Amino acid sequence: MTNDMGNKSVVLQDVRKSYGSLQVVHGIDLTIAEGEFVVFVGPSGCGKSTLLRMIAGLEDVTDGEIEIKGRLVTDLDPSERGIAMVFQSYALYPHMSVRDNLAFGLKMARNNAADIETRVKAASAILKIDHLLERRPGQLSGGQRQRVAIGRAIVRKPDVFLFDEPLSNLDAELRVSMRIEIARLHRELGNTMIYVTHDQTEAMTLADKIVVLRDGRVEQAGTPREIYEDPANTFVAGFIGSPRMNLLNAGWGEKGLVELAGARIASGLSPADRPAGAAVTLGLRPEHLKVASDQPGSLTATVDFSEYLGGTQYLYCQLADGQSLTVEHRSPISIAAGEEVSLLFDPSDCRLFDEGGKRLR
Repeated sequence: MTNDMGNKSVVLQDVRKSYGSLQVVHGIDLTIAEGEFVVFVGPSGCGKSTLLRMIAGLEDVTDGEIEIKGRLVTDLDPSERGIAMVFQSYALYPHMSVRDNLAFGLKMARNNAADIETRVKAASAILKIDHLLERRPGQLSGGQRQRVAIGRAIVRKPDVFLFDEPLSNLDAELRVSMRIEIARLHRELGNTMIYVTHDQTEAMTLADKIVVLRDGRVEQAGTPREIYEDPANTFVAGFIGSPRMNLLNAGWGEKGLVELAGARIASGLSPADRPAGAAVTLGLRPEHLKVASDQPGSLTATVDFSEYLGGTQYLYCQLADGQSLTVEHRSPISIAAGEEVSLLFDPSDCRLFDEGGKRLR
């Protein structure tokens, strides 16, 4: 793939969307580089699909501007924007063959027959559906139908691909294989791709850049590593990661220590940063907690339930103050429910947040 990440592909400037008096997208500014794979992720109702549909021209923009490849497209029809969209529902014509489904948009645009045939052959080869061209959608599996839907986008040779939860209708195993296919497709084509999902695993595995949305606002945008390791607030910390980050109510102690369930934990922050006794939230990823049953630990917890998954074991524990936390253990250990364990961790793996959920640095 030959990307020029310095060039701007899609630019959103103070984009807003309202339905009557209800505002659902609140002044979003975002720049997407040429060739970038950007994933919009967030819970249901956060505005991610609405934002994608505004980029596509399927929803009017209430305020703000959208540029694609340096052109102002805010008021242009979808067909004039240089985009192609892949929907969750496939949206294939059931009475047409795969070949005709792939060719239909090009025929409507009055492309010549030779060009249509060349594009259909190229797309079907990329997606490995050459042998399906004479079949109808009803004769295809869910994964094959999704490939055809993606192929219909490829033949248009768009500047930007838009994906609206394209894998939602597939079973778990097929979702994994289709994620690999979409990642491979991005490497081969090099186009800018914007992908909407509520599945943070899809976001982490596919994206060059993740945009985390909540209530029509961008909570954080960054690489998967930045989002996972350096969350801007408790919402991002809790949403990205499976199992989620442990977010524990704690207090700010003396000399920069954090007090939690009888333990005093080094924070790495200056005591001047917070008044003594202030409430803070301590964030710890499950994989950063180590069980040390034969030595004193930073925290003492009681195991409520142990979940063995082969290479990984999850311990669901409770601290002395009643707060729950999850421990991810990579090698099997024999620990019964009700057993007390000591938990060790590196203070540098802790993340601290203020009363409003904002990251303390």
